[in-house]
Amino acid sequence: MDLDALRFADFKLLEEAVTDWTTMIGDLDELKESADKGLRGAANKADWTGENATVSKEFVARTAGEFKDAHTQATSIRNILRDTLGELKNHKGKLEDAIARGQKKNLTVTTTAAGGFTVATHVHPDRAKTPEHDAGDVTSLRDEIQKILDDATESDNSASKVLQALADQSRLGFSDASYANRDAAADAIKEADELAQLVKKKPEDLSVADFDRLNAGLKKYANDSLFAEEFATKLGAQGTLQFWTNLSEPGTNPEVYRARREQLDSLQRHLSLTLATASHSDTAAMTEWKNQVVDLGDKPLSRNGGFPLGVQVMSNLMRWGDYDDQFLNDYGRKLIETDEKFTGDGKHGAWQHPGAAPFLNRTKSDGSWDPMTGFLEALGHNPGASTEFFAAPDGSSGRIGSHSEVNDNLEYLLDRHWSHDLAQDGGDSNVVAGRNALGHALESATTGYAYDASTGADPLASGSGDRRTAATARVMEQVAYLFSDEDGSQKLHEQPELADSLGKMASAYIDDINYSLSGIGDHGRSADDFHAMYHGRADFGNQGAINFLSVLGQNETSHGIVAAGQHLYTLSLLDSNPPTNQSNYEHGKDALFMEAEARGILDHSRVQQAESDFKQGSEDANKSLGRSAEWGKYLAGAAIGTGIAFLPLPGAQYAGVAIAPIAADLTGEALSTFIGQETDKAVDDAEQDHIEQSQLTSQQFYNKGADTLGKSYEAYFEDFAKYSRRADSDDVAQQLRTAYLSTGSDEDDLRGLPPYKD
Repeated sequence: MDLDALRFADFKLLEEAVTDWTTMIGDLDELKESADKGLRGAANKADWTGENATVSKEFVARTAGEFKDAHTQATSIRNILRDTLGELKNHKGKLEDAIARGQKKNLTVTTTAAGGFTVATHVHPDRAKTPEHDAGDVTSLRDEIQKILDDATESDNSASKVLQALADQSRLGFSDASYANRDAAADAIKEADELAQLVKKKPEDLSVADFDRLNAGLKKYANDSLFAEEFATKLGAQGTLQFWTNLSEPGTNPEVYRARREQLDSLQRHLSLTLATASHSDTAAMTEWKNQVVDLGDKPLSRNGGFPLGVQVMSNLMRWGDYDDQFLNDYGRKLIETDEKFTGDGKHGAWQHPGAAPFLNRTKSDGSWDPMTGFLEALGHNPGASTEFFAAPDGSSGRIGSHSEVNDNLEYLLDRHWSHDLAQDGGDSNVVAGRNALGHALESATTGYAYDASTGADPLASGSGDRRTAATARVMEQVAYLFSDEDGSQKLHEQPELADSLGKMASAYIDDINYSLSGIGDHGRSADDFHAMYHGRADFGNQGAINFLSVLGQNETSHGIVAAGQHLYTLSLLDSNPPTNQSNYEHGKDALFMEAEARGILDHSRVQQAESDFKQGSEDANKSLGRSAEWGKYLAGAAIGTGIAFLPLPGAQYAGVAIAPIAADLTGEALSTFIGQETDKAVDDAEQDHIEQSQLTSQQFYNKGADTLGKSYEAYFEDFAKYSRRADSDDVAQQLRTAYLSTGSDEDDLRGLPPYKD
């Protein structure tokens, strides 16, 4: 900054800018609150149907979010301008003080034509014999003024840089990056530059102190948008991948590897989170970074020109964090192309870990050499990207009815051969880890939530409500279709790691499964009785729903999760329709018969599978059925605790009546419905009988399930009799038992269940 520019600076325009931004913040604050509480609040409470359920509601939610981001960005800009204004005023004051002190010592500060300045002595002839300064004063004043100008230049330049960086973060709309002052933003960018320089060192020159600083810096700034973008782009795509490749190799830097081997997992995690944050930036440099990462996917990164390939390294750096949707889909397409090219859909050994090669995943969860695992974990954390990656093909609509309507990526991954990768100490083989990751990705794609979403989160608190959409429903229809025939039955038997995810997905769509089942039996109902909770609901078809449940019932884990999900769904319906009148009574009765039918299919399937896996009546068969009888443990157990989407989401409606929200972290003995502890007691008692006996025949297991169902809901009809002063509901438990048994007493009653594995 020139001397005169600071010395004679007029900050009036900058002061007005700060004032204007402050006013705008106030206006945006009101708009943000109105949009959040008014616009979005009203949207969440509204009964959305048709296209409004997706297009309009999503538009409202995004618009409300833009007001929030606009308020955040305006606040950051105001804070940076205000901070810069204060600093420049301070620098100007220091400059004026320095010049004034120099004048008292007969020192004159003069600007030069080139924009610089000089400090010279100016002594009156009458005082020449008594100078009040020496040569050191000239040098000292010159250095002081130069430092003031340097500091002012830094304030001005850094403000310009961070403001430009903020503006560049989002090509459309506003950035949610928040900074209290200019220094916070400038420090983030400065730290990114310095850490990038550390990483750019020759890998053998990296010291233990360098490693520690890098790990601490990434941990601190992983979620900082400006830091992340600056760090990633300064490294470049090649540099980022090469760094992790080199650092993972024990022989590259033995000193750091020996000293910090146990901290490599922390560095991997925070590097992944940092790159995920950076991927959302719209700057030209970051766009180029993402394109280059995709291009490097099938290129070797080893110094000898061999494995690992780019996808192997990058996939291990995306196991954590929410990566940009478009980047994940572009990367995923390149990964599948590379997978087919190098392994023939996993059949060949390109992804088998060579014994001497480095482990690219330092968390020891798996062998790290198969790139599909890390990528699928990334999809599991990003519902938008996973839903797009598994989207139904263009042109398909309604219920999926043929393989031509199934997404190529979905079919490819469900049929893929997972290599038997080398497991690290305490970790899973890649077969197990990869299939678990595929399940996580499908949970995300079908429910609209990350597979590991916080169990205590309230989906309505953020205004999101039910995140299922027509797009997620089309993915769910595809999954149900692929797991509803003989091939699907075989898929589940060969890939049991998918059972828990499939169970959670089915439970998240239990309302739509009941909708598709509604025509079964003499007490079938019109589809109009099922109020659509979102536009484009999943329609599995009557036979499709039967077959899907029958496949899930074959596995102990998926059987238990879906049985618990169906039970809780029924409780929520009864909770919202207490039998205070005939209409509610009929709705409640329908809900109970619906569970009888669904549970009958599940239990019938479980019995047949136990007979196929073991000799009928054998100790192993009985133990298997005994474990299946413990489905009630999922009511308060880990399965429900894994995520909100396990259950039908709050805000659901049945026959136009709002369903009371169910907590995702249920604990204790009883669910607080009006049925109360009597229901849970009946379930607990029936299950305790199973556990104590430990020896069950298939028929005993099936009959016990029917008895459990009947006993569980006696209280509901007793309450109806009490409310209506009628006592003609004594036979309802038997009616439920009969309905339950009718769905499984003979395989013909189920009309086409897929064959069981022998």
